[in-house]
Amino acid sequence: MRRRDFITLLGGAPAAWPPVARGQQQERMRRIGILWRGNFTEGVVQAQQAALKEGLKRLGWTEGRNARFDLRYSVDNPGRMRALADELVGLNPDVIAASSFPVAHAVLQRTRTIPVVFINVADPVAGGLLKNIARPEGNATGITSNYQSMGGKWLELLKTASPLTSRVALVFARENVNNQFFGVIEAAAHALAVNTVQMPYGDVAELQRAIDAFASESNGALLMVPPPPSPANGELINRLAVKYRLATVYSSRFYVAAGGLMSFGAPIVDSYRIAATYLDRILRGAKINELPVQFPTKLELAINLKTAKAIGLTMDDSILISADEVIE
Repeated sequence: MRRRDFITLLGGAPAAWPPVARGQQQERMRRIGILWRGNFTEGVVQAQQAALKEGLKRLGWTEGRNARFDLRYSVDNPGRMRALADELVGLNPDVIAASSFPVAHAVLQRTRTIPVVFINVADPVAGGLLKNIARPEGNATGITSNYQSMGGKWLELLKTASPLTSRVALVFARENVNNQFFGVIEAAAHALAVNTVQMPYGDVAELQRAIDAFASESNGALLMVPPPPSPANGELINRLAVKYRLATVYSSRFYVAAGGLMSFGAPIVDSYRIAATYLDRILRGAKINELPVQFPTKLELAINLKTAKAIGLTMDDSILISADEVIE
């Protein structure tokens, strides 16, 4: 073969060779199922999703290159949540991230083989998600956001901020509540001489009627039992709380920034960055029993002084000094 003919052959080679080379260089696409309790239009969900994807990207997982995200949003609808859990499990992803206790519970009712990383749950043992914190024995592990004992702290904060409080409504979505908090809250209520009433709701109309009725008597306050309400329901709660001059406490500062009086809990967006490390380790071959459940190392107290003024409260210096964030 003449040299010129050989060079011409090489010049045409890319049409035949590179597809093989490209195929050899392509990384395996891994599927990550993610089910949120809320809706993507909600700012808190957008922040959580960005933190999770950012954490995964730093660890080498890029959407479209070696990772596919199957994202689902239940819009705080229990029936939709169960249907989407069925759908995600049917896709057979390599791992599922379950955002919140109700989501994790729904997913684990449908699979005991696909690895599940739960995020922002309370006590996973008390909630029945697993039995061993240090060496999870099933297919689930993850990141918690609240200690069970915090139920008493929320009640103490209400009493400190509003000393005349004698009645506290425990507000929760009927099908999405973490029941393990009630015992702790009731014990604290007894010690603080506070009467509690459970306020379950199914929709916004029922929630409004319940708060309207509760506010017909004086010296009341509202405690939102985790998981926290949807942002839309949180806005309603905050609006009615100002109207009726009710002190409120949440487990997430997101609701204080939106007009609630106080919150005490872990930074819920940070949990998603931590969860990314567990997703990464599972995708690289780690077993669930090698990944102990992680508890929050930081708890934050947030106070909204503008709301305090609107409901006629003067916050005690002791509570302001201990606050991590004061919104004025």
